[in-house]
Amino acid sequence: MPQDSSPLDVEDLRDRVHKELESFLSKQAPVLDAVGDEMQPFLDALDTLLRSGKRLRPAFAYWGWRCAGGDDCAEIVRAVAALELLQACALIHDDVMDDSDTRRGGPSTHRRFAAIHRSAGWTGSSDSFGAGAAILLGDISLAWADEMLYDSELGHEALNRAKPTYDRMRTELMAGQYLDLVEQARGGGSVERALRVARYKSAKYTIEGPLHMGGELAGAGTDLLQRFSEYGLPLGEAFQLRDDVLGVFGVPAVTGKPAGDDLREGKRTVLIAATEERCSPAQRHFLSQHLGDRRLSVGGIDEIRGVITETGALAHVEALIETLAARAQAALAGLPEPGQSVLRNLALAAVNRSV
Repeated sequence: MPQDSSPLDVEDLRDRVHKELESFLSKQAPVLDAVGDEMQPFLDALDTLLRSGKRLRPAFAYWGWRCAGGDDCAEIVRAVAALELLQACALIHDDVMDDSDTRRGGPSTHRRFAAIHRSAGWTGSSDSFGAGAAILLGDISLAWADEMLYDSELGHEALNRAKPTYDRMRTELMAGQYLDLVEQARGGGSVERALRVARYKSAKYTIEGPLHMGGELAGAGTDLLQRFSEYGLPLGEAFQLRDDVLGVFGVPAVTGKPAGDDLREGKRTVLIAATEERCSPAQRHFLSQHLGDRRLSVGGIDEIRGVITETGALAHVEALIETLAARAQAALAGLPEPGQSVLRNLALAAVNRSV
C-alpha cells in the first residue's frame, strides 16, 4: 500500500482511537444488557475510565505500522485502540493492589464500586465488593482487548505476525505487576531492582511492545524492529521514571491524583530507591516511619520531598531521564519520514508529559 506523505496529527489519532473505543463498547452493551440490568454500572465504569488518557500506546503502535510501510486506514486505528483496553486492565488492577483512591482525576474503579455498594445498603463489606468488581472489570477489559484486536479486520496473516509480541506484552505486564508486589512486600531495595520493576510493569508495554506490534502488523523486518527496541526501551524507562517523579512532585491536574499520593501508598520506585541509597541514618529512619502512611499530612509529604531533594536523588533521576531520552532520540536517525519526526515529538511528549 502506498504511504501517505503527510503526518497524521496526534490529536486526530487520539480522537479516532476514542471513537473506535466508543463503537466497540456500544457493541458490547447488548451483551451485558442481556445478562441483566445490574451490568450497566460495570459498563459505565469502563466507559468513564476510557474517556481520558494520553493514548500513547496506540500512537506508538500506529507509527510502528507507518514506519514499516503501512498506510493509514480504519483497520489499523481499530487494532491499536485495543491497547487502551489492555491499559485499562493494568490501571484497574494496579489501583486495587495499591489501594489507590483516585485515577485520572476521579475515584478509582474499586472505590467507585464500593460507593455503589454503600449507597444501595447491601450486606457485607463495601470495600471487598469494590475490589472484587474492579478485578472482574479488569479481567473483562483484558478479554475485550483481545476481541477488539482480532476483530480489527487487518487480516489473519498480519495478526499472526504480531501475535507473539502481543502475547509477550501481556505476560510481561502481569509479571511486572507481580514484581511490584514483591518489592512492596520486601520494603524496597536497590535502584537496579526498582528499574527491573519499571521495565516490565510499564516501560516495555508502553513503547517498545506497541512499536513492535504495529511494525509486525505491517511486515517490519528484523533491522527495523531492532531500531524500535533501541528507541523504545530507553524511552519506556524514561517515561516510567518521569511517572515516578510526578507521583511525588507532580501537579494533580497533570497526574490525576492528589499530590504526593505515591508517598502515602509507599510505592517503591526508582526515585525512592535512589533516595534510600543516599540517605543519612536519620533520614532513613524518617523515611521508614512515614513512607506508606495513608494518613501522611501535607507537611509530612513536604518533608519527604525535602529528603529526596537533599540527598540528590531527584537530580540523579532527572539526569537519568535525560540520558535515556537522548539515547532514544539517537536511535531514530535514518527512519523514514513522517514517522521519524512524529516519534521524535512523541518521545518529547512522553518524557515531558505534554500529551
